[in-house]
Amino acid sequence: MASYGPVSLVVISFPGNEFRGEIAPALGNLIESGTIRVIDIVFVAKDVDGTVLSLEISDLGEEISSQIDPVVSEVSSLLGEDDIARIAELLEPNSSAAMLLFENAWASTFTTAVQNANGEVLMHELIPAAVVNAVADGELDV
Repeated sequence: MASYGPVSLVVISFPGNEFRGEIAPALGNLIESGTIRVIDIVFVAKDVDGTVLSLEISDLGEEISSQIDPVVSEVSSLLGEDDIARIAELLEPNSSAAMLLFENAWASTFTTAVQNANGEVLMHELIPAAVVNAVADGELDV
């Protein structure tokens, strides 16, 4: 049985299906530094008629899969049809999304240290960068 530390689901949408290659190297850097470990990755596409298709890395064509495959070594099948359907509902027609399920390796190490010190992680919450920046810029009150 696999054992995971804290896990995050990140969904990145691509309106108009306009995907560019900057994400794969950034993802590779996070993996190589030990910050995260990708557990699963699924791509969801909705065509102009609203038909939904889910794709694995190998289904993406050589140009895209050659960028992603080297940085994501093994994936599980933890993201299921219900997850895909939920994200597909959020997508506009003629758009796509990448669903990344990853272990926060840095947090796993830290959580183990806290537990060994007889402590408990009471809360671990991810606040999106856009929200933090809006608060810092005085554009949003908390």
